[in-house]
Amino acid sequence: MIKNTKTDLPQEELERAKKIILDLQAETALLTDKGYGPFLAAIYDDKGNLVAKRANSVAQEQCCLNHAEVNTIRQAHEKLKTYDLAPYNLSIYVTAEPCVMCMGAIMWSGIKRIFYGVNSSDVEAITGFDEGFKPGWFEAFAKRGIEVYGEIEPEAGKKVLKDYIAKGKEVYKPSCQRGK
Repeated sequence: MIKNTKTDLPQEELERAKKIILDLQAETALLTDKGYGPFLAAIYDDKGNLVAKRANSVAQEQCCLNHAEVNTIRQAHEKLKTYDLAPYNLSIYVTAEPCVMCMGAIMWSGIKRIFYGVNSSDVEAITGFDEGFKPGWFEAFAKRGIEVYGEIEPEAGKKVLKDYIAKGKEVYKPSCQRGK
């Protein structure tokens, strides 16, 4: 099911989003064996050019800020040499719905559209990671002119997350959240 804040997504764009999300899920499965977390994000311009792509590196680099979205946004800022990505009309594609921290980073970056795979309730159910308090985030993004399209090929993402857990990989949780 696709949720969105504005108009229906044209079929061609939906097919492109599905391909990108499936490619990200496949790459995520490979990256987890190299120590990365089970999330990957990519930013594309409106012509379909890849601007930035990074995985979650929280455990690998020992920094709680290193979620896939934040890493990718940081890389886009560095590449484009600006703190304001809005003039570039960018879209971010993420293997899972952004957590509360990543939502803030996306909102303040100037990115215009979000496409994601697995929804937060499924991420939490599979991994135990607390996605944070996010009431009304679709509406808040819509007020800021940011389009959100979600639950794109979610089964592929759920499989990646389940495989990650089955392999006994580390799920980042601050000590205040352990035992929840």
